[in-house]
Amino acid sequence: MAHSEPIVELTEVTKSFGEVEVLKGINMQVSRGEAAFIIGPSGSGKSTILRCINALESYDSGRIRVGDAIIGAVPDRKGRLVRASPQQTARMRAEIGMVFQRFNLFPHMTALDNVTAGLRMVKGKSRREVASIGTALLDRVGLAHKAGAYPNQLSGGQQQRVAIARAIATQPEVMLFDEPTSALDPELVGEVLEVIRDLARDGMTMLVVTHEIHFALEVADRILFVDQGRVAEENTARELITRPQHERTRAFLQRINGTTE
Repeated sequence: MAHSEPIVELTEVTKSFGEVEVLKGINMQVSRGEAAFIIGPSGSGKSTILRCINALESYDSGRIRVGDAIIGAVPDRKGRLVRASPQQTARMRAEIGMVFQRFNLFPHMTALDNVTAGLRMVKGKSRREVASIGTALLDRVGLAHKAGAYPNQLSGGQQQRVAIARAIATQPEVMLFDEPTSALDPELVGEVLEVIRDLARDGMTMLVVTHEIHFALEVADRILFVDQGRVAEENTARELITRPQHERTRAFLQRINGTTE
């Protein structure tokens, strides 16, 4: 599949927590309309990559660009990059949707109000203005009939589908998924993966951290294998999963479920 110029670009990004260097010079790109997946062992830095892209974590060096914005930085009057203010960072984050391992829904809000919360709080729209948008988004994830339900009245899979609808409500430039099925019971995983599959078919730009290797093989345009804070290998989904070139990639895939040939 042909894609346009990168809409997300990480260049030599590093990040440490105390004395532990988690990201050791990450380089990666995601093109508009591309479904890029990140796999790798626990503790390799996968979730930290997403949190740095979404400005939930600051990075120590390098550069992260999403669209025309440099995450965490803005040009001053002389064109030099300086640290972005919290307000400027919040505006950047509004262009990036993120779905976490945990659903993070507001427990006192209905599904409809959860979906439209960003439109009301960030975009300043009224509840009446966004009601039809929220209903359409719930319908898109198969939950229009649950618009008036509260999170404690929904299954884990339903809550995660509401979280996805909420994340796409503001029409972000890119969607980030951080192991979106890891907190779900096995029988609920499929309904969430189906929603992500549909978004990929519709051309949503996405970067997905997952352990669902077969799902990645089916949906991803490209897979990046991250190991020890670096991108150790990247290729098309089929090539990387069926013919990995790096010994660490082969060992990881064999340990997960023996998907290598």
